[in-house]
Formats: sequence, C-alpha cells, structure tokens
Amino acid sequence: MPRYLRPRRPGASLFFTVTLADRGSDLLVREVQALREAVRAVRAERPFGIDAWVVLPDHLHCVWTLPEGDADYSTRWKDIKTCFTKSVGLTGARSESKVAKGEAGLWQRRFWEHHIRDAADYEAHVRYCWINPVKHGLVSQADDWPFSSIHRDIRDGRVEPEWSGVVPEGRFGEVRNRPRQG
Repeated sequence: MPRYLRPRRPGASLFFTVTLADRGSDLLVREVQALREAVRAVRAERPFGIDAWVVLPDHLHCVWTLPEGDADYSTRWKDIKTCFTKSVGLTGARSESKVAKGEAGLWQRRFWEHHIRDAADYEAHVRYCWINPVKHGLVSQADDWPFSSIHRDIRDGRVEPEWSGVVPEGRFGEVRNRPRQG
C-alpha cells in the first residue's frame, strides 16, 4: 500500500485541487451554500487565509495561506469534506475499503496540493483559479462565473474587471486526457 508523504511547511501558501468521486456531478454548484458553510465552520476552528477559490460542478481549486506555525492542511480538508457530506446527506458509490473506513464515497479520497514557491508561482495559481471556469467551457469570461473569488478580487482592486485570463503554462492538479500507453 502506498504511503503518501506530504510536505509540512508551517505558514505556507498552497494550491489545492479537490474532486468529487463522480466527475460528472454538478453537486458542488448545486450545494455551494453547504460547501461555504462547511468551509466557514472549519475556518472557525482551524483558521486559514483564502487567497483564491473557484468551485466548479465536480471539483474545486483554491489557494490558502496557513497561519504561522501551522502546517496541518490535511485535517482541514478532511473536516471540510466531512462537514459538507453530512450537510448534504448524500453518499456516493462505496468500495469495500471506503465502507470499512466509514467513508461516504462522495469525494475522491485524496487531494492534489502544491506548495507555492515564490511570488510568480503564487500569482500563476491564483490566476489559474480565476480562469478555470473558462478553461472548462462553463463561461466565456472569468467574471461571468458566480462561484469564484475573482469577484472579491475585482472589488478589492486586485484584478481589473476585463482581465484577459492569461495564465502561464504549468501543472495545476488536473489530469489531462492522455493516450493510454500499452
């Protein structure tokens, strides 16, 4: 069984991709208020900064900054997923191992994280959050998507309303369709 070792840098800024088990679902946008409440509840117990966030139908991306001296993002994600799952009262398909571990099966087990390296890396990942709904063909402009922190960032003057959506190439935690190797 693989053992996943995640870096632990207290006070770090991190980019995350978190995905539902059912990649065709629209649950996250249908139940966005329950997701917001789950995040609020967890932040009240275990604070963290939200630098960027976008919720799409079956996955989300975000950039967090953890408090100084705190590196525990995994527990925060476990708690957000658990709180959301209990709130919506749904379960997904469950393997024997998910049943044995008491998992509801709504979320993919793990998440993808990336520790932000520098200011340019930070900016690229924040902008990736903003542009993701356009990338997925959900809207033609980033600010047309209602479930994005771009609205807060436009209001706060962090980005111009007519932002072009240019994001540098890079790995952002989404699997691209690749031909299978035989």
